[in-house]
Amino acid sequence: MKKILLFLVAALLVASTAFAGKKYVISVTQIVEHPALDAMRQGVADRLKEKGIDFDYNVHNAQNNMATNTQIVSQIIGEEPDLVLAIATPGAQACARKIHDTPIVFTGVTDPVTAGLVKDLKNTDGKNITGLSDFSPIDKQVALIQELVPGVKTIGIIYNSGEPNAVPILKALKEEAAKVGIKVEEATIANSSGVYQAAKSLVGRCDAVYVGTDNTVVSAIESAVKVCEDNKLPLIVGDVDSVARGAIAAEAVDYYKMGLQTGDMIARILVDGVKPADMPVEFLNDLNLHVNMKAAKAMGVTVPQSVLDRADKVIE
Repeated sequence: MKKILLFLVAALLVASTAFAGKKYVISVTQIVEHPALDAMRQGVADRLKEKGIDFDYNVHNAQNNMATNTQIVSQIIGEEPDLVLAIATPGAQACARKIHDTPIVFTGVTDPVTAGLVKDLKNTDGKNITGLSDFSPIDKQVALIQELVPGVKTIGIIYNSGEPNAVPILKALKEEAAKVGIKVEEATIANSSGVYQAAKSLVGRCDAVYVGTDNTVVSAIESAVKVCEDNKLPLIVGDVDSVARGAIAAEAVDYYKMGLQTGDMIARILVDGVKPADMPVEFLNDLNLHVNMKAAKAMGVTVPQSVLDRADKVIE
């Protein structure tokens, strides 16, 4: 018995000091600052700390400027990191073009195949990159809009046509809406300052407004919220963090949980020596439903009990 206890104590000591001799450098590129992307970055850090991995985080934020997004890559190369964490599609694309030896892990990328990051979701092309996709469950989100806005005939969408995340979402929305006889009206923007006018342009053209995982729009979601409140136009979104900022509801991935899962992938690369090329693209299938009752009232929506009964979080 004494030998077993000594063995257990020794094992615990080994586990607690397993990573003590190595401090990893992780360079982070993030396209813009908003709660969903920040939650992913925090989730990664929390999971690595939980695993006892010592690391320095060099965080770079492009503030949605494509020139800055490209310049950040040169800064990262100069840092000689052990791994690059690319949060959202533009940063991942910029890194993939110039960094070919250092492991790259992306997260919050809607369609990594269309974005040119990987050949396929099995990641069979042997590159130094892998990660997590946050492709939205558009079928569930259209169904949610139908629950919240009975008889909805037209959905308006605000998106940045130049953002890689946005185009696949628009395509999927049109396909899912068409299945249930709903039309889609588009309002495009070039930057976050155009969100307010884009939202106003949808007034009178749709029964509800949808904003997907478009970083340009999400970074200025409050502008869309104001228009929708002023015009009693329901706003439903593709990320749960925007619900707390004034949208009515979202049934979507939890970006903090996505960060935790991304941290698991990073740990396998840094500590276990697994190569990114041997790791398929992963998805977070654990969806969360968040509802904002104050926003619903402001936008003239009565939230059905069926929605409240299955909600993971209700903001009063």
